[in-house]
Amino acid sequence: MDLMPRFDVLPAARHLPRTPGRPCLFMNQDGTLVESTANPADPLLLRLRAGAGEALARLQTAGVALVIVTNQAGLASGRITRAEFARLQQVLLQRLHDEFGVRITGVEVCPHSPDSQGRPACLCRKPAPGMLVRAAHRHGVDLSRSWMVGDTLDDVEAGHRAGAAGLLLDNGSETVWRRSPLREPDARLLDWAALATYVEKLAGSTEHEPPRWPSQAQRGAVLPAG
Repeated sequence: MDLMPRFDVLPAARHLPRTPGRPCLFMNQDGTLVESTANPADPLLLRLRAGAGEALARLQTAGVALVIVTNQAGLASGRITRAEFARLQQVLLQRLHDEFGVRITGVEVCPHSPDSQGRPACLCRKPAPGMLVRAAHRHGVDLSRSWMVGDTLDDVEAGHRAGAAGLLLDNGSETVWRRSPLREPDARLLDWAALATYVEKLAGSTEHEPPRWPSQAQRGAVLPAG
C-alpha cells in the first residue's frame, strides 16, 4: 500500500520553465513557512510566518525554484487525514498565489512516523534527504546551488545530506541543539526578509560563477534583516 500522498500544485505552476540546474529554496512548512498550530487540520487557522510571502515573491523573481518539504507524521498516526491535509495544502498554495503572486514549484511530503527514538524510519523523513533528492529530479534542480531552510537543525542536516546549503530560521523552535558537522547551519537568519536578502545575493552570483557558501568561520553568524 502506497502511504505517500500525492498533492498537485496550482495548475499555473505546472507550466513553470524547468531549467536544468536551476537553484532552489527547499523550505520546511510547519514552524517555518506557516505558524505551528494545535489543530493542523483546520485551514482557517493557517497563518503564514511574518514576511514569508513577500520573501518568496522576491526569490521567485530572482529565478529560484520554491519547494516545500514537510514531515507529516500525523498522516501515519491518524491525527490528520489525507483529505484534510490535501485541503490544507490547497489553501496554502492558493493564498501564496493570490496574495503574493507566488507559484510553488512542488510539494514533497513524508507521511511516516519516526522510530521509537525519534529517528527517521524511512528515506524521506528529515533529517534524511529523500524528499530533497526526489524534488531535485522532478524539477530540474541543482542541489549544489540550492538551500534548505527550516526552524530546526534537522532541516539543516537534511539540506547538507542532500548536497545543498542548510539555513536555520532561528525563531526559537530549535530547543535540543544536538550539534554535529552536518547540523552546523551555513547561516542563521532571524526572519524571512533576511533570508530573502541572503539567498538573492548568492542566487545572483550564479550568473557568472558557482555560488560560494560562507566559510566555516562564518557559519552560524546571525544575519539581520536587510
